Amino acid sequence: MSDNELLQGLRAIVGENGATEAPDALAPHLVDWRKRHVGVADAIVFPRTTEQVADVLRFCAAHAIRVFPQGGNTSVCGGSVPATEGRNIVLALGKMNRILDLNPRNNSMTVQAGCVLADLQEAASKVDRLFPLSLGAEGSCQIGGNIATNAGGTNVVRFGNTRDLVLGLEVVLPDGQIWNGIRTLRKNNSGYDLKNLFIGAEGTLGVVTAAALKLFPKPKSVAAALMGFETVDAAVDEGIRLQGLFPGELVGLELISRSEFEISLRHGHELRNPFPDGVPPWLVLVELASSSVGDALTAQLQDALEAAYESGACQEVVVATSDQHRNEFWRIRHNVTEANGREGMGLTHDIAVPIYTIPAFMERAAAALATHYPQATQVVVGHMGDGNLHYIAMFSHAIWAEVADKAAFQRDLSHRLYDIAAELGGTFSAEHGIGSLHVDEMRVYKNRVEIELMQKIKSLVDPQDMMNPGRVLPS
Repeated sequence: MSDNELLQGLRAIVGENGATEAPDALAPHLVDWRKRHVGVADAIVFPRTTEQVADVLRFCAAHAIRVFPQGGNTSVCGGSVPATEGRNIVLALGKMNRILDLNPRNNSMTVQAGCVLADLQEAASKVDRLFPLSLGAEGSCQIGGNIATNAGGTNVVRFGNTRDLVLGLEVVLPDGQIWNGIRTLRKNNSGYDLKNLFIGAEGTLGVVTAAALKLFPKPKSVAAALMGFETVDAAVDEGIRLQGLFPGELVGLELISRSEFEISLRHGHELRNPFPDGVPPWLVLVELASSSVGDALTAQLQDALEAAYESGACQEVVVATSDQHRNEFWRIRHNVTEANGREGMGLTHDIAVPIYTIPAFMERAAAALATHYPQATQVVVGHMGDGNLHYIAMFSHAIWAEVADKAAFQRDLSHRLYDIAAELGGTFSAEHGIGSLHVDEMRVYKNRVEIELMQKIKSLVDPQDMMNPGRVLPS
């Protein structure tokens, strides 16, 4: 099939303006937002309906065309750009962005996969409901991509990962069949839970085109504070204590190193340091939410933190005095990814360990960095409430430019850290997924039975290996 025949075949399905091979239109979809992964494609397709997605997949299956589904292209693991060779198309879901149903009486909403996460949060808020998935890229990431990667974010400690927020899915299979699994039931024990095959599969088993999502009552009051600690041990101990004190109200518990906090302040726009005497070595950002009206929640948090301060458990406490003040804390937290890019070359590791082992991981990781990579600065930000740490080895751009074999260098550094996490009962991938970046880690850190089971499922559902090939699973 010639390039022109491919394009005309796709346009026959999605219309003249629904597919293109123009280089300027393709370009932003062939590179990830951090400019670290680049692919090639013969065309990009913008379907508007599930039926069009199905027809595109049938067409591609008939002509051995590989399909790379794409949402907001915010992956950090190379999962949202096509491969570097082969006959490929990008299937961009951004035009499938309608909210199909919003039902506050059922605490549910049904949406198309191309809806931007922030738009769903806003729609829920307008009917006095909360869609709690929240992450730094929420202004551009799409819910289909969130589902495909089982995205985490800052509210996992209370509401769980994306998997915990999905009630049902609509999925187009590689052969073009449409599975309508849209349900808004909280209980449905009728056979295999098929939706969980596709959540976190990164588009390797099919294309998520719609989802039914859980909503929650919108909190009536929110309280937040920043705490400063001398040691990560003290920070973790206080975090565990707060989880016990506020089991139903605690929605955010973030750990930030002084190095990361200062980078965010340095490269952020109009960000203010809330600590007048200097940034403590370790910061914990805590947020509570409640259905209670009034200032009682802030008073409860303040009492709890005053007790920690008076006991010497923490050295600094700043309680937010308004929503604007609280948002200033979160702006510092959410600015870290962009700020890190400006600071240098950050080699980021998305590890998770049991919460109580975080201090052990930090001690061993810092020792490994000091011994083998003394040019690097330890930079840490993470969701302490669920044990997920983004451990970053930060190099200056000048030092990174001198590294000859960058891939081998990064692999060696990463495996040292992943080995530590594995020995502590942790994982090398907590919330960012596998993409193309971590396929080798699947071979190293997943056991043979797990890999074989996943490969059997892939072979059964996608025998031609046409859906996002080279992602997640080792060949």
